[in-house]
Amino acid sequence: MSALAATSSHDSHGHEHDQSKFHIFVQVAMLLAVITGIEIVAIYLPLPHWVVLGVLSLLSLVKFMFVIFIFMHLKWDKLLCTILFFIGLVLATGTVTALYFLFSVGDSKPVGPAYDAAALQTVSTMISSA
Repeated sequence: MSALAATSSHDSHGHEHDQSKFHIFVQVAMLLAVITGIEIVAIYLPLPHWVVLGVLSLLSLVKFMFVIFIFMHLKWDKLLCTILFFIGLVLATGTVTALYFLFSVGDSKPVGPAYDAAALQTVSTMISSA
């Protein structure tokens, strides 16, 4: 009889824990919706572009942190999983930044119409000779 009572009290405690996580998820979802609304309003405000971009970047960072820590369960995972996630995030950010700077250099852009005409002539010559 005491085993049955212990099992039922344990199950109710687990159920309450699931309900509290559910409430956390709903609260975070509502907060994310409010932040998205603020982002939409910020776009239409008559502010300088750098202020709008700064506000949007900050709000996007906040939303990103809520999503990864709550919805991706990093808050409840082991520290090693969180560290591995952020290592991948840093590597991806570095790669995107390097590619941005690589392709923003003037040497990686086509010269202009003369280049296009020369490239078309080369391609047409290769096609006709084949």
